[in-house]
Amino acid sequence: MLARTARLVLPAVWLGLIVGISLIEAPLKFQAPGITIPLGLGIGRLVFAAMNAVEAVLAGLLLLAVLRSPAPRPERILVVALAAVLALKALVVRPLMQATTDAVVAGADEGGSGMHLAYIAADGLLLVGLVALLAMAARSLLGTPAPERGGRPSRS
Repeated sequence: MLARTARLVLPAVWLGLIVGISLIEAPLKFQAPGITIPLGLGIGRLVFAAMNAVEAVLAGLLLLAVLRSPAPRPERILVVALAAVLALKALVVRPLMQATTDAVVAGADEGGSGMHLAYIAADGLLLVGLVALLAMAARSLLGTPAPERGGRPSRS
């Protein structure tokens, strides 16, 4: 029962984390009085490193949940795909972005990088995937019963 519930709760928490940090906090921090671009980037590096660590825990727990419950195959595939996008974002894109932010903080670059767009795209994929995963999990856990082998709906 815990694994089945986790299939619904974990994607919702992960989705809320991305919305709260990537869509709300990140853009707003640069509008705060006294925040310079280098200072905002420094804060962002800390926040996104912590966020990626939390996302990794959520993804790991979610993988465990779909393996320990009767999750349908499409749901399992989507969870693996989301974990892969997260790994790419956290282990490839974010470290590449740090070279640009290092240069901006040092005053050697004005900023702007294709890696920032790649990070935003990865978060976009995660957002869409998590919404789809929530829909799948809700349908699977709360929806109509699956048909039995004989083609008749099962009675729960």
